[in-house]
Amino acid sequence: MSKLVWPVAIAVAWVLCIGSASAQDDMLDGYRLVWNDEFNVDGLPDPTRWTYDVERNRDGWYNNELQYYAADRPENARVENGYLIIEARRERLDPAVFSDWGGQDYTSARLISRGRGEWTYGFYEVRAKVPCGRGTWPAIWLLPVASAEWPAGGEIDIMEHVGHARGEIHGTVHTTRYNHTQGTERGGRRRVRDACDAFHRYQVLWTPEGINFGVDDVGYYRFRNDGRNDPATWPFDSPFYMILNLAVGGDWGGAEGVDERAFPQRLEIDYVRVFSR
Repeated sequence: MSKLVWPVAIAVAWVLCIGSASAQDDMLDGYRLVWNDEFNVDGLPDPTRWTYDVERNRDGWYNNELQYYAADRPENARVENGYLIIEARRERLDPAVFSDWGGQDYTSARLISRGRGEWTYGFYEVRAKVPCGRGTWPAIWLLPVASAEWPAGGEIDIMEHVGHARGEIHGTVHTTRYNHTQGTERGGRRRVRDACDAFHRYQVLWTPEGINFGVDDVGYYRFRNDGRNDPATWPFDSPFYMILNLAVGGDWGGAEGVDERAFPQRLEIDYVRVFSR
């Protein structure tokens, strides 16, 4: 496991500055803050920064996941005491109230910045604490703004964690050539023993040369641009938006079953910060 995979030009600035930087600071050798949410106002998530993805509630979500993603429902997504809380609950909804409910036994939320925050390249940092109940699958990730059938447009998974592998953090990219449906995805993992008990900073540095993954300023994986100008291997030169979600079950999250007694479960986020040159 690499101790440092960040480009040399900003490596020193990263190690020395990021730990004490605030949302108002410019940092990373020419990078500046361009978008953030500090989650300082209690209530529903800020609608100028986030909306909800509910597209597949009726038909069921990808990867055989078990949740219904609610919109504007504080039981599933709220800002409280300086944190965004995305909460997965075991409950069945009233179809007379939730007309798109697909019969799921779990509710949760999937927040997206599309139309409110979209970027090409940059440094991304999300300080979060993940749930560890068996069957949970929290994710912090990026998808392309332009319509493209997955995975042709690319995907950048800043952080994923599944409850049956406590403390194992994953950072991954998916493209037409490299994706999990073929078993060819490209990524790394880092052991964070107290990921479910303490907040950590999950980080990505995305440049035209590569995508670098880190936790608490320590890099653990770099996906390099192969320079072939082939979108099948590098589709990462266009705007992407951010997704924050907590899934239940699914092909990976539910690989060892779902502990119904463990719910409710929370993904807690202290802040989201995006820096650009």
